[in-house]
Amino acid sequence: MKYFSKILFFMAVTGAFFTACKKDTLPFYTHGSATVLSASTNVVAPVTADSNKNVITFLWTNPQYATDSSTIKYMVQIDSSGRNFSKAVSKTIIGSRTTNYTAKELNAIVLGMGFKFNVAYDVDVRLVSSYGNNNDQFQSNIVKIKVTPYVTPPKVMPPAGKMLFIVGNATAGGWGNPVPVAAQQFTLIDSVTYQGTFFLNGSNSYVLLPVNGKWDNKYNIADASVPKISEGGVFGANMGNANIPAPAATGMYTINVDFQNGIFTVTKASLFGLLYVPGDYQGWTPATAPALGAPANDGNFDGYVNIPAGGSYAFKFTTKPDWSNSLGDGGNGTLIPGGGGNLAVSAGGYYHILGNTVANTWSATATTWSLIGSFAASSWGKDIPMMYDANNHIWTATITTAAGDQFKFRANNDWGLNYGDPGKGSLVVNGNNIGDPAHSGAILPGTHIVTLYLNNPGYYTYMIQ
Repeated sequence: MKYFSKILFFMAVTGAFFTACKKDTLPFYTHGSATVLSASTNVVAPVTADSNKNVITFLWTNPQYATDSSTIKYMVQIDSSGRNFSKAVSKTIIGSRTTNYTAKELNAIVLGMGFKFNVAYDVDVRLVSSYGNNNDQFQSNIVKIKVTPYVTPPKVMPPAGKMLFIVGNATAGGWGNPVPVAAQQFTLIDSVTYQGTFFLNGSNSYVLLPVNGKWDNKYNIADASVPKISEGGVFGANMGNANIPAPAATGMYTINVDFQNGIFTVTKASLFGLLYVPGDYQGWTPATAPALGAPANDGNFDGYVNIPAGGSYAFKFTTKPDWSNSLGDGGNGTLIPGGGGNLAVSAGGYYHILGNTVANTWSATATTWSLIGSFAASSWGKDIPMMYDANNHIWTATITTAAGDQFKFRANNDWGLNYGDPGKGSLVVNGNNIGDPAHSGAILPGTHIVTLYLNNPGYYTYMIQ
């Protein structure tokens, strides 16, 4: 009896084993075939009123897959011609062998490719078909269409005068309004996009103006505490009292203002090195001291400091707005890092100060400023003195010009130090005459107030009103 029980047990175990090892046979589906894609039109040029209308329909043939046609997967891919669909925008359809695009959908796709408004562009379209699990993919023929993007209502209304300006204590001209146009006006890229590269004083702020010289309207942000808002974000018209924070580091920055999407971006172009000048004249406080600037960030610093009459006229340099790394007098125009006595000038004045932290040298030259040029009062032979405004840190003079007149700024009635404009609104030593049509542009005939801004570290500009 025990023998037969063992046989029965063995048979039961063996049957269970073979049952467990039996493999299910998966269904086998035959291959499909590539579809033939066609479009209802090859030219799409809608207008704003067409935004919600279907402007193009794509149809394709049956790929003859073995499963239910309602489960077949299709992807319509659209890309700029010539890119081989490397940056294609895809739309997935299940079952159906046709799809439509509204003007708004197609417009968003081509604008996302960087296309400009109201310009016709060639676009490639293809279809990728497959089973629902993405197996057995086939690509269709390529259909070429020509699409012209249209301007949709922007999120923020652009300036009616098609001009945009930057103003604030982060800018070369400070909060003064009107602003120095050449240095602080944006370039119109298209009807809803403006761009400019500007000098920005680190950790200060600014707003954008649609009209130079007026405070009636401005473009700004709702909240200056938003993380990384100095690098860009959402902006609008008259959004309360929040100014746009500048990046922490002083330098040149490219600002792009996109009214279509209500977004601005700030990108570093180059950073300036800074050398602070704390002294007796301002309470020996590095954090509030004026600074010299090194536009190439190469240790070669240049700047202007107004030292009022009275006191000891002593100062030092610091590489940070604190006393952690100071440079003092090593004698005979040299610097001693981390030590040395105080640097000093002999009297109050408006000083052009140079400091080189590579060669460890320095100099300070008292300056007054004047205009000299072809205008009648000067005739390139007489300097017209400028007056210094200590409250606003600017030099001003009034001149009368005729058609074709040009001028320059020079220090101490001498050509040893003079500034001109190479054409970007900023002043450089021995630069081109201001008013040269090939560089800074012609000066309109008439009486003008000319303002000179030398108070920014290593970046100088001017304004003609």
